[in-house]
Amino acid sequence: MANFDRRPDRASGEALDRARAQGQMHHSIATTLLVIAAARAERAAPPVHAARKRLAEVYGATRLRKRLERDAAQG
Repeated sequence: MANFDRRPDRASGEALDRARAQGQMHHSIATTLLVIAAARAERAAPPVHAARKRLAEVYGATRLRKRLERDAAQG
């Protein structure tokens, strides 16, 4: 028959603390992975993808124009 009046010993308390900490870590990792997946899905969405592509084109054109201006000023 089980003795329910017995207090858990120190070793089992530490084991429970480790298990709880590990469970919290697993939950944290799972939450982080969900956030990453959501960000990737949002970034790949057509309107966002198109906007990012357009900004990259503008940025590249601006850099090219500045480089050409520098080259023309140098010689």
